[in-house]
Amino acid sequence: MTSGGAPKAGRKEWIGLGILALPTLLVALDVFVLLLALPHLSADLGADSNQQLWIMDIYGFMVAGFLVPMGTLGDRIGRRKLLLIGGAAFGAASLLAAFATSPGMLIAARVLLGVAGAAITPSTLALISTMFQDAKQRAAAIGMWASCFTLGAIIGPMLGGVMLEHFWWGSLFLMGVPVMVLLLAIGPRVLPESANAEAGGIDLPSVALNLGTVLPVIYGIKEIARNGFSPLYAASLVIGVVLGVLFVRRQRALASPLLDVTLFKHGRFSASLLGLLAYSLIGGTVMLLMTQYFQAAQGMTPLEAGLGLLPGMAAATVSFMVCPLIARKVRPAYVIGAGIAGVVAVLAVFSQLDAESGSATLIAGFAVFSFCGAPVVALGTNMVVGTVPPEKAGSAGALSQISNEFGAALGVATLGTLGLAVYRNQVDGAIPAEVPAAAADAARDSVSGAAAAAQGLPQQIADALMEPVRTAFTGGIHTVAAVSAILIALAGAFFVVKMRHIPPIGQEETPAAPADPDQPSKAQPTDQQDQTLAV
Repeated sequence: MTSGGAPKAGRKEWIGLGILALPTLLVALDVFVLLLALPHLSADLGADSNQQLWIMDIYGFMVAGFLVPMGTLGDRIGRRKLLLIGGAAFGAASLLAAFATSPGMLIAARVLLGVAGAAITPSTLALISTMFQDAKQRAAAIGMWASCFTLGAIIGPMLGGVMLEHFWWGSLFLMGVPVMVLLLAIGPRVLPESANAEAGGIDLPSVALNLGTVLPVIYGIKEIARNGFSPLYAASLVIGVVLGVLFVRRQRALASPLLDVTLFKHGRFSASLLGLLAYSLIGGTVMLLMTQYFQAAQGMTPLEAGLGLLPGMAAATVSFMVCPLIARKVRPAYVIGAGIAGVVAVLAVFSQLDAESGSATLIAGFAVFSFCGAPVVALGTNMVVGTVPPEKAGSAGALSQISNEFGAALGVATLGTLGLAVYRNQVDGAIPAEVPAAAADAARDSVSGAAAAAQGLPQQIADALMEPVRTAFTGGIHTVAAVSAILIALAGAFFVVKMRHIPPIGQEETPAAPADPDQPSKAQPTDQQDQTLAV
């Protein structure tokens, strides 16, 4: 496909991108600042451990559960309209959270924030595809949009730390109010309205089935990762899968479905979603293990561990900007493939760490990992959005974010559980006899339990406890890194083979022979609908 006939975006569109970046940055920032605020608000509100978990998790549950309905709703009522509604709701919920007087009130505010956040993300991505019809400009715009998530990770700990030092915990939630006021004031002037004029109404049973699919599955995965297997969590997964099957069957039968499942028949659409899923599965687990390693093996505080991730976030931000420019000269599949090769190389290094490895190796490795992995996100998202017809851009944006949500949760549940199993196997029997039984039991349960128990022991005994803990945890990292390298290498190979025919961004795509199943004849619509969209 070519962008030759597509109009170029002008000053108004680039200003609009800046306005779209603000709520996107805020949604990302919300996760990271809460990590810092949690101890303060828990003490102030008297939240117990269970309530703290719900305060943290309910936002992600709501975002994941409402992404598809909100993406489809935006396609039908207008993406700008839904974005402004979501922005107003996010600002109001931020005020509610900031002045919450009980854990229940804060959890309710986080529910509203999650639903509003689900309205914002697919709307911004769909509007970008409308505003930037030129393929080169759209790829660059999506790269900038994607960088907002890593910028949130960079700014969040620093800004949150400063605000907590001078104000109360609720001030962190108040950051969302002026951003949303700015969106509501300027958005209608610079953002176009776009919708599918022929779309039917929203099928409420489909919405219920979608929530019944996503929420139990995400809940089951997270709880198994956190607490281990139990019949309750397994039942949650089974219920989610069964309702998911019913959801798909209903979508196939509807004339105006909530989610057009025929989109998955397009090769590049499915391959791009698979790439996003695979990378988020690996990336989320690597970040989790790194922060645990920093705190357990290097003795860092949670804030110091978070700051250790900043070089990686900065590297990803740079890569998000650069990779769309490279993909104008080199086929996107090869750019992504080269990046995945770099990710595999870093994972190979991580698989050879020893218990005495310093934090510098991990920090530098994560920076390379993030730089090399960013093309999967930026170019993969561009392919997902560019593959579908304009009237389905909201649904496509929602599905790209669903891939990230499921990937991160699934990675922690599978690879994280694998690492924990290796750790427990190696640490069992290696703890010295002089370590008190309670501390030994805590160490056998988890590395964080070992670190907490060591703080209450005499220095000599604490050192004796932590030495086998570090060795065992490093063994877990070895296994996870090796398995992750194999998984991402397979996904990368599949992606390159499947997508290698796609030309550099903005260049003409040569029609494929009819025998190629991914390239239909001219009598059939192509994956990118031939009219306006290009990868």
